[in-house]
Amino acid sequence: MFRDPNFPYLPKDFIETEEGLIFAVVSYQPEEGKVGCFLRYIFQDQAWQKVGTEKANTLLKQHYPHYLYHSKQSDAYYHAVAIEDIVQHHQPEQRLHKVLQKEAADEIELKLQQLIPILVQYGADSTTLGLTGSMLINRQTPHSDIDLVVYGRDAFQQTRQAVKRAVDEGVLSLLDHDLMVDNFKRRLGELSFEDFSWHENRKYNKAVIKECKFDIGMVCFANERQQDYNSRQKQGKQTIIAKVMDDRFAFDFPARYVVDNNELSEIVSFTHTYVGQAQQGERIEVSGAVERDMTTGKCRIVVGSSREAEGEYIKVCK
Repeated sequence: MFRDPNFPYLPKDFIETEEGLIFAVVSYQPEEGKVGCFLRYIFQDQAWQKVGTEKANTLLKQHYPHYLYHSKQSDAYYHAVAIEDIVQHHQPEQRLHKVLQKEAADEIELKLQQLIPILVQYGADSTTLGLTGSMLINRQTPHSDIDLVVYGRDAFQQTRQAVKRAVDEGVLSLLDHDLMVDNFKRRLGELSFEDFSWHENRKYNKAVIKECKFDIGMVCFANERQQDYNSRQKQGKQTIIAKVMDDRFAFDFPARYVVDNNELSEIVSFTHTYVGQAQQGERIEVSGAVERDMTTGKCRIVVGSSREAEGEYIKVCK
């Protein structure tokens, strides 16, 4: 299929270790023989518990420092697990197939089983979809969202258009005020609620089925990825206003925007909030960390140089 047998790990996958730790994969390529990831769940008090960034870092620092990692290539800190330490590899496409083939175990699974035919009816290809988030490891609650993966850039845009058409015809709906507020609070971003909502409502990478929010995230095929193996060095923070010249990679991970700035011609976002944030031809205000490519000397602005991305944002100048 689309997985490299030599390194079958892709973003949105989960990997589990014998210590009772589940990490979300964040990197397409190996990091010195390890899988780049971030701790998401721990097995504690006879149950799986989701952990936030601060708790994850503290736990690893105190008990599992070998999973802490500094990438020399990107000059960034995250987590990494050696392949020999992985005891289970949770793959979204396998999990989705399994849930669709059985009787729904709860309301969330039932809504998922109703959602997929709707997306297919409006043009999505079910063979390109996967299931991630809490449902990937069967840890969903009645308040969980449905997190879908779409494999391939063309398939993702096809699915996004399917969401838009279904919303336009009233079969699915955009997030109401309460769901948008909840989404806003989860992101802890730098935008006002009004700005955040305006940007989110035009992306069509999330919507609602029967009061349950779902979103779609893209994972690229190998031949679609922008290869970037050069080392980079941080140069401090900067804020600029520029025009978007190319938005083809706006929904990638990381999201990329080419802008008309001679010194900082590329904006890269590792923060999901700013995926799909701007469209070609729009002027945007960007605040982030400047990184210099040590091979070419070119610079870019990175939004999400830390997971919380404090003080960093992308917003359209309306």
